[in-house]
Amino acid sequence: MMNLYVKLMNQLSNQKGSQSLEWLGIAAVIVIIVGMISQVFGGDTAFGDAIKKKLVEMVDDIG
Repeated sequence: MMNLYVKLMNQLSNQKGSQSLEWLGIAAVIVIIVGMISQVFGGDTAFGDAIKKKLVEMVDDIG
C-alpha cells in the first residue's frame, strides 16, 4: 500500500510539461478570440454590426 501511495504522489508532484500545457492553453484562447473576431467582421449579424460600428467610431476618434 505504501508503494502505491509513493508512486501516486510522485506522479502528482511531477511538473514536467506544465509550461507546455500553459502555452497550449494560451494558444487556444488566442484561436478562440481570433475566431470570434472573424465572425464579427465576416458575418451579417446585428451584434457584429454594432461591435464593428463602435470599433470604427473609436478608431475615428483617435485619428
